[in-house]
Amino acid sequence: MIRRRHLLAAAALAPAAAPHVANAQAARTVKVGSLRLIHSMTPHFYQRFAPAGLTIEIITFDSPTDGKNAVVTRSVDVGGFGIAAATLGAAAGEPVVVVGAFCNKGMAIVAKKGSGITDIAGLRGKRVGIWPGSTQEVFILERLRMTGMSVRDIQPIRVPFGEMHAMLSRGDIDAYVGAEPGPGLSISSGVGELVEYPYGTAMGGLNMTMGTSEALIAQDPALVRTMLGIHRRASEYMMANKAEVAEATVRILGAPRAAVDQALGADNVEYTWKLDDTVLTQARTYAEHMQSLRQIRQLPDFAKFLNPRFSNEIATS
Repeated sequence: MIRRRHLLAAAALAPAAAPHVANAQAARTVKVGSLRLIHSMTPHFYQRFAPAGLTIEIITFDSPTDGKNAVVTRSVDVGGFGIAAATLGAAAGEPVVVVGAFCNKGMAIVAKKGSGITDIAGLRGKRVGIWPGSTQEVFILERLRMTGMSVRDIQPIRVPFGEMHAMLSRGDIDAYVGAEPGPGLSISSGVGELVEYPYGTAMGGLNMTMGTSEALIAQDPALVRTMLGIHRRASEYMMANKAEVAEATVRILGAPRAAVDQALGADNVEYTWKLDDTVLTQARTYAEHMQSLRQIRQLPDFAKFLNPRFSNEIATS
């Protein structure tokens, strides 16, 4: 399901004046794809950092794949979605290009409270909610491998992120590999307890990236640079003002405040922008894991798929 939200200069999140961003286009509306997740809140702060005449229209997606597809079809100009969706598209030859980081972490493995599941090994034989094709799926499969296990040692259950907490509450699953605010909700409500944040792999906390299309880069690189500049300012502001992020998340997404506070208070959401060597290496490693898991047949053309040009320009400007 897709939801649209228009953010104008006079919107609640926008101050009286916004900082100037170089190379902006006058009197223009830019469509930005976002997900209904705490770690996809950054576009909701874009308008305050946009130059005069530039209006941000946010189109909200419930699926990372839908968000990626919107970029590929140019239904949106730029968007934030998981590295899994981006890699799947690029490996299939789609013209999706990662131009910036978006958000790290935002994941958690949560078990039903009192289940006795305290580590990855404890998932053996258990019903584990996983969303196929997600970033979280690759992370849990790698953590299983590191523990000497595989997906055959658990009972994987296909569960959308938005249903994981409810299914855990009902006892339909024993644990899940979720995306915030689901884990925060399960933990703060007492329904679940943390097994681990799965960041102890070579992929680190890599989660979401900022993507656009090859066509937009070719036709309007100034706009791509402007949007990444706005994204940088919004990300840095949010990291320094988490109370405001929490308030916006509750208001815009309808997420329970306790769940949001749990996620942000545990530092399980890290808003990022820079496509540096660390992120580039993690993204390549991630793709290699996807290939080894046969989720993709071939690696993406990294020279086209990962484009640090705009990030490097902004970092040195």
